[in-house]
Amino acid sequence: MTKRITGTREWATSTVNCCNGCSHGCWYCYAHSMAARFGRLPEGGWTVERPYPRKVGNRRGRVMFPSTHDITPATLDSCLAALRSLLAAGNEVLVVSKPHLDCVARLCMDFVGSWRERVMFRFTIGSLDDAVLRFWEPGAPGSDERLACLVAASSAGIATSVSAEPMLDTDPAAIIDEVSPYVTDLIWLGRANQLAARLAVNHAPPNVVEAGRQLMAAQSDDWCRDLYKRWNAHPKVRFKDSIRRIVGEPDYVEVA
Repeated sequence: MTKRITGTREWATSTVNCCNGCSHGCWYCYAHSMAARFGRLPEGGWTVERPYPRKVGNRRGRVMFPSTHDITPATLDSCLAALRSLLAAGNEVLVVSKPHLDCVARLCMDFVGSWRERVMFRFTIGSLDDAVLRFWEPGAPGSDERLACLVAASSAGIATSVSAEPMLDTDPAAIIDEVSPYVTDLIWLGRANQLAARLAVNHAPPNVVEAGRQLMAAQSDDWCRDLYKRWNAHPKVRFKDSIRRIVGEPDYVEVA
Protein backbone atom coordinates (compact mmCIF):
# COMPACT_ATOMS: atom_id res chain seq x y z
CA MET A 1 0.00 0.00 0.00
CA THR A 2 1.25 3.49 -0.83
CA LYS A 3 0.42 6.83 0.76
CA ARG A 4 0.89 10.46 -0.17
CA ILE A 5 3.83 12.34 1.26
CA THR A 6 3.02 15.96 2.06
CA GLY A 7 4.31 18.74 4.28
CA THR A 8 7.52 18.03 6.18
CA ARG A 9 7.45 14.40 5.02
CA GLU A 10 8.49 15.60 1.58
CA TRP A 11 11.79 16.61 3.16
CA ALA A 12 12.40 14.20 6.04
CA THR A 13 11.05 11.02 7.62
CA SER A 14 10.78 12.58 11.09
CA THR A 15 11.02 15.91 12.89
CA VAL A 16 12.56 17.09 16.15
CA ASN A 17 12.01 20.29 18.12
CA CYS A 18 13.34 21.74 21.36
CA CYS A 19 11.26 24.86 21.99
CA ASN A 20 7.65 25.83 22.53
CA GLY A 21 6.99 29.18 20.88
CA CYS A 22 8.97 31.30 18.43
CA SER A 23 9.95 34.95 18.68
CA HIS A 24 9.69 35.45 14.92
CA GLY A 25 5.91 35.64 15.29
CA CYS A 26 5.03 34.77 11.68
CA TRP A 27 1.31 35.37 11.20
CA TYR A 28 0.83 32.32 8.99
CA CYS A 29 2.62 29.92 11.37
CA TYR A 30 1.00 26.48 11.43
CA ALA A 31 2.71 25.56 14.73
CA HIS A 32 1.23 28.65 16.40
CA SER A 33 -2.22 27.74 15.12
CA MET A 34 -1.90 24.13 16.32
CA ALA A 35 -0.71 25.23 19.75
CA ALA A 36 -3.59 27.68 20.03
CA ARG A 37 -6.12 25.10 18.90
CA PHE A 38 -4.99 22.50 21.43
CA GLY A 39 -4.31 24.83 24.35
CA ARG A 40 -0.50 24.57 24.26
CA LEU A 41 0.42 28.24 23.87
CA PRO A 42 3.27 29.41 26.13
CA GLU A 43 2.27 31.70 28.95
CA GLY A 44 2.42 35.19 27.50
CA GLY A 45 1.75 34.06 23.93
CA TRP A 46 3.45 32.28 21.05
CA THR A 47 6.37 34.69 20.76
CA VAL A 48 7.52 33.77 24.29
CA GLU A 49 10.11 31.06 23.64
CA ARG A 50 10.32 28.16 26.09
CA PRO A 51 13.29 25.91 25.22
CA TYR A 52 13.43 22.42 26.69
CA PRO A 53 16.15 19.75 26.74
CA ARG A 54 16.00 17.26 23.90
CA LYS A 55 18.19 14.20 23.43
CA VAL A 56 17.54 12.03 20.41
CA GLY A 57 18.81 8.61 19.39
CA ASN A 58 19.36 7.23 15.93
CA ARG A 59 16.36 7.37 13.62
CA ARG A 60 15.65 5.87 10.23
CA GLY A 61 16.08 8.37 7.44
CA ARG A 62 16.66 12.11 7.44
CA VAL A 63 15.56 14.16 10.46
CA MET A 64 14.25 17.71 10.04
CA PHE A 65 15.20 20.12 12.83
CA PRO A 66 13.32 22.19 13.81
CA SER A 67 9.79 22.05 12.39
CA THR A 68 7.67 24.08 14.85
CA HIS A 69 10.05 26.93 15.67
CA ASP A 70 13.09 28.67 14.23
CA ILE A 71 16.64 28.83 15.56
CA THR A 72 16.90 32.23 17.23
CA PRO A 73 19.63 33.90 19.33
CA ALA A 74 17.68 33.19 22.52
CA THR A 75 17.26 29.49 21.72
CA LEU A 76 20.61 28.86 20.01
CA ASP A 77 22.27 27.01 22.89
CA SER A 78 19.28 24.68 23.27
CA CYS A 79 19.18 24.11 19.52
CA LEU A 80 22.91 23.36 19.39
CA ALA A 81 22.52 20.81 22.18
CA ALA A 82 19.67 19.09 20.35
CA LEU A 83 21.61 19.07 17.08
CA ARG A 84 24.71 17.63 18.74
CA SER A 85 22.53 14.88 20.17
CA LEU A 86 21.05 14.14 16.74
CA LEU A 87 24.39 14.10 14.97
CA ALA A 88 26.28 12.19 17.64
CA ALA A 89 23.65 9.45 17.30
CA GLY A 90 24.47 9.14 13.59
CA ASN A 91 21.48 10.93 12.09
CA GLU A 92 21.37 12.84 8.82
CA VAL A 93 19.86 16.25 9.66
CA LEU A 94 18.05 18.88 7.61
CA VAL A 95 18.28 22.18 9.51
CA VAL A 96 15.37 24.45 8.56
CA SER A 97 15.04 28.04 9.78
CA LYS A 98 14.68 31.72 8.97
CA PRO A 99 18.34 32.29 9.72
CA HIS A 100 20.19 34.77 11.91
CA LEU A 101 23.80 35.34 10.84
CA ASP A 102 25.25 34.98 14.35
CA CYS A 103 23.40 31.69 14.77
CA VAL A 104 24.51 30.35 11.39
CA ALA A 105 28.13 31.26 12.16
CA ARG A 106 27.94 29.16 15.34
CA LEU A 107 26.21 26.33 13.52
CA CYS A 108 28.85 26.30 10.78
CA MET A 109 31.61 26.24 13.38
CA ASP A 110 30.04 23.24 15.11
CA PHE A 111 29.41 21.29 11.90
CA VAL A 112 32.73 21.77 10.14
CA GLY A 113 34.49 18.43 10.45
CA SER A 114 33.06 14.95 10.74
CA TRP A 115 29.42 16.09 10.97
CA ARG A 116 29.40 18.36 7.94
CA GLU A 117 28.61 15.53 5.51
CA ARG A 118 25.40 14.70 7.39
CA VAL A 119 23.99 18.24 7.55
CA MET A 120 22.01 20.34 5.09
CA PHE A 121 20.73 23.84 5.74
CA ARG A 122 17.37 24.88 4.27
CA PHE A 123 16.80 28.59 4.78
CA THR A 124 13.31 30.05 4.45
CA ILE A 125 13.19 33.02 2.09
CA GLY A 126 9.62 33.78 1.00
CA SER A 127 10.43 37.25 -0.36
CA LEU A 128 13.36 39.58 -0.93
CA ASP A 129 11.22 42.61 -0.07
CA ASP A 130 11.94 43.55 3.55
CA ALA A 131 8.60 45.36 3.89
CA VAL A 132 6.83 42.13 2.95
CA LEU A 133 8.97 40.11 5.37
CA ARG A 134 8.37 42.54 8.24
CA PHE A 135 4.63 42.40 7.59
CA TRP A 136 4.29 38.61 7.59
CA GLU A 137 7.29 37.65 9.77
CA PRO A 138 7.69 40.63 12.13
CA GLY A 139 10.40 39.17 14.37
CA ALA A 140 12.46 37.40 11.70
CA PRO A 141 15.67 38.58 9.97
CA GLY A 142 15.55 40.65 6.78
CA SER A 143 16.44 39.39 3.33
CA ASP A 144 20.05 40.63 3.35
CA GLU A 145 20.79 38.72 6.53
CA ARG A 146 19.18 35.54 5.21
CA LEU A 147 21.18 35.78 1.98
CA ALA A 148 24.37 36.36 3.99
CA CYS A 149 23.59 33.20 5.94
CA LEU A 150 23.22 31.24 2.72
CA VAL A 151 26.56 32.52 1.45
CA ALA A 152 28.25 31.74 4.79
CA ALA A 153 26.93 28.17 4.89
CA SER A 154 27.89 27.55 1.29
CA SER A 155 31.38 28.96 1.91
CA ALA A 156 31.75 26.62 4.90
CA GLY A 157 31.19 23.63 2.62
CA ILE A 158 27.80 22.72 4.09
CA ALA A 159 25.01 21.60 1.74
CA THR A 160 22.47 24.36 1.20
CA SER A 161 18.91 24.71 0.00
CA VAL A 162 16.09 27.28 0.15
CA SER A 163 12.41 27.08 0.99
CA ALA A 164 10.11 29.70 -0.50
CA GLU A 165 7.05 28.30 1.25
CA PRO A 166 4.95 30.19 1.67
CA MET A 167 5.84 32.49 -1.18
CA LEU A 168 4.90 35.94 0.07
CA ASP A 169 5.07 37.47 -3.42
CA THR A 170 3.59 36.30 -6.69
CA ASP A 171 6.87 36.10 -8.65
CA PRO A 172 9.79 34.08 -7.22
CA ALA A 173 12.17 35.02 -10.06
CA ALA A 174 14.24 37.41 -7.92
CA ILE A 175 14.62 34.81 -5.16
CA ILE A 176 15.63 32.06 -7.59
CA ASP A 177 18.16 34.28 -9.37
CA GLU A 178 19.66 35.55 -6.11
CA VAL A 179 20.02 32.23 -4.29
CA SER A 180 20.85 29.82 -7.12
CA PRO A 181 24.63 30.40 -7.08
CA TYR A 182 24.78 29.44 -3.38
CA VAL A 183 22.30 26.56 -3.37
CA THR A 184 23.90 23.14 -3.71
CA ASP A 185 20.59 21.23 -3.47
CA LEU A 186 17.13 22.58 -4.29
CA ILE A 187 14.88 25.64 -4.16
CA TRP A 188 11.38 24.68 -3.03
CA LEU A 189 8.35 26.76 -4.06
CA GLY A 190 5.01 26.53 -2.28
CA ARG A 191 1.97 28.74 -1.90
CA ALA A 192 0.38 29.73 1.38
CA ASN A 193 -1.44 26.75 2.92
CA GLN A 194 -4.71 27.05 4.87
CA LEU A 195 -3.94 30.74 5.30
CA ALA A 196 -7.41 32.00 6.21
CA ALA A 197 -7.88 29.38 8.95
CA ARG A 198 -4.42 29.93 10.41
CA LEU A 199 -4.75 33.70 10.49
CA ALA A 200 -8.07 33.36 12.29
CA VAL A 201 -6.70 30.98 14.94
CA ASN A 202 -3.57 33.13 15.35
CA HIS A 203 -5.76 36.22 15.97
CA ALA A 204 -4.25 38.19 13.10
CA PRO A 205 -5.47 41.80 12.94
CA PRO A 206 -7.89 42.86 10.18
CA ASN A 207 -5.18 44.30 7.91
CA VAL A 208 -3.27 41.00 7.99
CA VAL A 209 -6.46 39.03 7.31
CA GLU A 210 -7.17 41.25 4.31
CA ALA A 211 -3.61 40.88 3.05
CA GLY A 212 -4.01 37.13 3.39
CA ARG A 213 -7.21 37.22 1.35
CA GLN A 214 -5.42 39.15 -1.38
CA LEU A 215 -2.43 36.80 -1.35
CA MET A 216 -4.65 33.73 -1.65
CA ALA A 217 -6.57 35.34 -4.52
CA ALA A 218 -3.32 36.17 -6.32
CA GLN A 219 -1.94 32.65 -5.82
CA SER A 220 -4.82 31.07 -7.69
CA ASP A 221 -4.88 27.69 -9.40
CA ASP A 222 -4.13 29.40 -12.72
CA TRP A 223 -1.18 31.15 -11.08
CA CYS A 224 0.11 27.77 -9.89
CA ARG A 225 -0.11 26.36 -13.41
CA ASP A 226 1.71 29.35 -14.88
CA LEU A 227 4.38 29.15 -12.19
CA TYR A 228 4.91 25.48 -12.94
CA LYS A 229 5.27 26.11 -16.68
CA ARG A 230 7.80 28.87 -16.07
CA TRP A 231 10.02 27.06 -13.57
CA ASN A 232 9.54 23.32 -13.96
CA ALA A 233 12.57 22.99 -16.23
CA HIS A 234 14.89 24.78 -13.81
CA PRO A 235 17.35 22.18 -12.47
CA LYS A 236 17.21 23.47 -8.89
CA VAL A 237 13.48 24.26 -8.56
CA ARG A 238 11.00 21.85 -6.99
CA PHE A 239 7.36 22.36 -6.08
CA LYS A 240 5.67 21.60 -2.79
CA ASP A 241 2.45 19.59 -2.71
CA SER A 242 0.36 22.78 -2.55
CA ILE A 243 1.33 23.39 -6.19
CA ARG A 244 1.87 19.82 -7.44
CA ARG A 245 -1.68 18.79 -6.73
CA ILE A 246 -2.96 21.70 -8.83
CA VAL A 247 -0.78 21.00 -11.85
CA GLY A 248 -1.29 17.24 -11.77
CA GLU A 249 2.30 16.34 -10.99
CA PRO A 250 2.40 13.01 -9.14
CA ASP A 251 2.72 13.08 -5.38
CA TYR A 252 5.77 11.65 -3.75
CA VAL A 253 4.66 8.34 -2.26
CA GLU A 254 6.08 5.88 0.18
CA VAL A 255 5.28 2.22 0.68
CA ALA A 256 3.48 1.67 3.97
